[in-house]
Amino acid sequence: MKYIDEFRDQGLARQLANAIAAEAEPSRAYRLMEFCGGHTHAIFRYGVQHLMPPNLRFIHGPGCPVCVLPMARIDHAIALATQHGVTLCTYGDLMRVPASERRTLLKVKAEGADIRMIYSTQDALRIAREHPERQVVFFAIGFETTTPPTAVAIQTARAEGLANFSVFCNHVLTPPALRTILATAGPDGVRLDGILGPSHVSTLIGSRPYAFVASEFGVPVVIAGFEPLDVMQSALMLVRQINAGRCEVENQYSRAVTEDGNRKAQALVADVFRVRDRFEWRGLGFLPQSALALADDYADLDAERRFPFSLGETREIKGCECPAILRGVKQPTDCKLFGTVCTPDNPMGSCMVSSEGACAAYWSYGRFRTAAA
Repeated sequence: MKYIDEFRDQGLARQLANAIAAEAEPSRAYRLMEFCGGHTHAIFRYGVQHLMPPNLRFIHGPGCPVCVLPMARIDHAIALATQHGVTLCTYGDLMRVPASERRTLLKVKAEGADIRMIYSTQDALRIAREHPERQVVFFAIGFETTTPPTAVAIQTARAEGLANFSVFCNHVLTPPALRTILATAGPDGVRLDGILGPSHVSTLIGSRPYAFVASEFGVPVVIAGFEPLDVMQSALMLVRQINAGRCEVENQYSRAVTEDGNRKAQALVADVFRVRDRFEWRGLGFLPQSALALADDYADLDAERRFPFSLGETREIKGCECPAILRGVKQPTDCKLFGTVCTPDNPMGSCMVSSEGACAAYWSYGRFRTAAA
């Protein structure tokens, strides 16, 4: 499967669907969590769930960095733009995520704050160069995949002596989130039989960091690509592991992922960042060793250290089930707000805003709009 058409071939899809149906034991439940939001959107865009047998269900995980960002961090970003008057550079998804009192960066921008939507870290550096009189803060966010570009921007700013550039760091790490979900399985958590491991993240960190899922929790993992046939083949690989009683980390996405990942990028990240003692994830709470901050050698480029701030109490929007959806214990259609007051035009939570959010996936491809209405 080397070319894009082959990853979406209907004939191959039917073969995989038939193989899964034939090998899935009717007396057994197969609860497979796709950690990454990209997988969620592939499943709903191509109707993969409808090709599965009734006893195989995909459970949506916290694999959306915008979704798992707690309201307090959006409040913090708003404080940077309003209390300190910085030029805040951010990606488009973050502009519409509701924070406290349903304020968003977009609304604050409309009120006069200098908040700019960018497409890359290089855009933020360019703005800092063009406006030396302004303090420019880059709102960095993402899983391990997007940390190298932020690290390059930080090193570039240091090399060029850009004293008006700093980074508000919100990069988070996937293995600690997986550990938390598996450790809380029970009455308040979700029971899982297999994990579809993230693909883009794994190109950076490799497949080795997920070994604990199999060895400590007895749950098999398959690193899965994003195309529909990738997801289906990975589901078949998990079914076979579950049936055989095996718990291993297998790599379906071998065309891009290795066991050790991208060591050059890992070294770059290790130079620029340090691991935080703890960090809050929306829906999961404060998780140890689960996020990055700028290393002490780059403290002068750390917006959190450069600009003191004060924040009030943050509260989730009443009725929004985004935290439970991120834990996998509820689906978007379990939320009373979904499709009624909460739509992409009027989002109540980050899961409806982000291009990787589960609620956005349910809504975008029209499969659940009629039921919600």
